[in-house]
Amino acid sequence: MIGQGVHAVFVHTKDLKRSAEWYSWLLGLPFSEKDVESPVYNLPVKEGVYLTIDDHAFDSNYTFEPLSAPAFNFCSDHLKESYQRMKDHNVPITRKIETNGDFGWFHIQDPDGNALMICGTVKP
Repeated sequence: MIGQGVHAVFVHTKDLKRSAEWYSWLLGLPFSEKDVESPVYNLPVKEGVYLTIDDHAFDSNYTFEPLSAPAFNFCSDHLKESYQRMKDHNVPITRKIETNGDFGWFHIQDPDGNALMICGTVKP
């Protein structure tokens, strides 16, 4: 029987080191280029499931295609501040903040063009 938990989310990339550094920045995690070793890099997340970046180095038949719709989301305790941080760092924002009550979300793109969603509480 398969368990009811999600073990890891995979993000596919063309450049493992660049993506490992960018996602580490995004999540406020430490980064050392010497720890990046193809074909995958597991971010040392503290909550939720593992985040694994995969460059498919061992799969010669793989063709990279960025995700046009988010496959998962990140959580933010301060959504408006997170949105401003993305703007300040020139991260492509593909969908501005939308809300439903005090909950909101917006979309960004990673360096490979994969769509990501950031969700959280919208505080006044």
